[in-house]
Amino acid sequence: MSDNKRFPSLRRQGTATQLVVEGKPFVMLAGELHNSSASGAEYLERVLAKAKKLNLNTVIAPVSWDQFEPKEGEFDATMVEALIERARAHALKLVILWFGSWKNGVSSYVPEWVLRDTARFPRVVSAVGEQRNILSPLSAAARDADAKAFTALMRKIRDRDSKGAVVVTVQVENEMGILYDVRDRSAVAEQAFQGAVPEELMRYLAEHEAELHPELLRRWKSAGALSGGTWSEVFGAYPGADEIFSVWHYATYTQAVAEAGKKMHPLPMYVNAWLATPGGAIGCYPTGGPVEFMLDVWKAGAPAIDFFSPDIYAEAFKEICAQYVRNDNPLMIPEANRDGDVAAQAYWALGHHHGLCYAPFGIENLPEDHPLGDAYALLRQLMPLMADAHGTDRMKGFYRQKNEMGNPPPFAMGAWTFHVRYIPGAERNGAPGLIIVQTDNDEFIVAGHGFSLAPVGVASPGKPNFGIASVEAGHYDRGGSFVCDLRLNGDETAHNALVQHPIPMLTAVGEADRPLLFRLRLYRF
Repeated sequence: MSDNKRFPSLRRQGTATQLVVEGKPFVMLAGELHNSSASGAEYLERVLAKAKKLNLNTVIAPVSWDQFEPKEGEFDATMVEALIERARAHALKLVILWFGSWKNGVSSYVPEWVLRDTARFPRVVSAVGEQRNILSPLSAAARDADAKAFTALMRKIRDRDSKGAVVVTVQVENEMGILYDVRDRSAVAEQAFQGAVPEELMRYLAEHEAELHPELLRRWKSAGALSGGTWSEVFGAYPGADEIFSVWHYATYTQAVAEAGKKMHPLPMYVNAWLATPGGAIGCYPTGGPVEFMLDVWKAGAPAIDFFSPDIYAEAFKEICAQYVRNDNPLMIPEANRDGDVAAQAYWALGHHHGLCYAPFGIENLPEDHPLGDAYALLRQLMPLMADAHGTDRMKGFYRQKNEMGNPPPFAMGAWTFHVRYIPGAERNGAPGLIIVQTDNDEFIVAGHGFSLAPVGVASPGKPNFGIASVEAGHYDRGGSFVCDLRLNGDETAHNALVQHPIPMLTAVGEADRPLLFRLRLYRF
């Protein structure tokens, strides 16, 4: 983590990691652009204007190596400058994606001068001896050329964003790894595979044995838990050793690129993952990337990477989030589906896991009246409260994903116990979800849609009975004060038993479909 207070950095608060921008904690309410949306200035302007209407505070946008360095040593920063200036004009933060050596498991964004020179920049060789459109992760020349370009990019970002107010973090490469195989089979790779596992990796395994992912630990232990040897000796027969070999070389290649860039401009950096399909065979996902059971190898090989991020397109959203918060890895979701779950997923990622970022992919495809825009509008109001509650038990998120039935179990917040119920039929307006922040002993801010929340117990000493003193639907003004728009009672709160949304009375005025923000006050008697 950088200690440079001038630029965006990471810091710990309680059990959470915060992104600090301009001296304040910042949560990225984001969306990722399509791959080519940042390649033309006029189109980019339309996309950013739409992102602003959807209440995003951050846009995740790619910069491609082929466009940035069309001729070796000649850098064209036109679109980088346009990205920064136009994001600044729209009061948006930026996450830059470096589409360098790899994107989606292939080398589709490298410059033509790299593509044509297979002698200098060798490709991965398949099991049947064919060259693939994938730069070899064992190529020192490709690594050094990528690092040189990335360093030039970081210099341009530093110079154009001298106050550190626009670009808040950078992704290095994109969904890297080898599809339809497990590792490079070139002569150089075969020689390395027959050699010894690097001491750095063996030392990391020994020092972190108690924290290793069970699958990585199983592969090491099954082969005898040796302290050294060849890849096959240490990690067993195919595909165990082959995959870890591939992961190590992708990680160390990326380490060199990230380390060079950080020397120029020390922004937080991360790597994203094309996830392994549950039960999927080797080759069904890019082997080499930071899938959840290979994160330890990545941490050993790429210490310059600050965190690792899942691209989530599977229904098991909660399960994947849990896999990526192991060993203090902060949760950043740079890509997710654009389906009806997005708003509730944001509550879960940011409220339950106190995450850094939530971002559906292809944000420009969402209509301007999409529920995500309303959810982001509420979360923007809650940003100071969320930042204060990071790393504590005073903030929780809830989301009913498609593979779940029933309601969550009762939960405690402070002295109080609550029960959340999801309202039947609310799914037509998107998956039910909410975020809760405790602001005082007996006061809670609740935002979301498709739920009811009822106090069911209190644990602290005092008067034996309890109830709801007030429920107010409202908003926070620019000064950070809560403003009551509707004071609710009677039918709207089941006679002071719960806070719920949709609220029956709002159906008539067309507001039942929109998420709302409530202030809930409890009392004892």
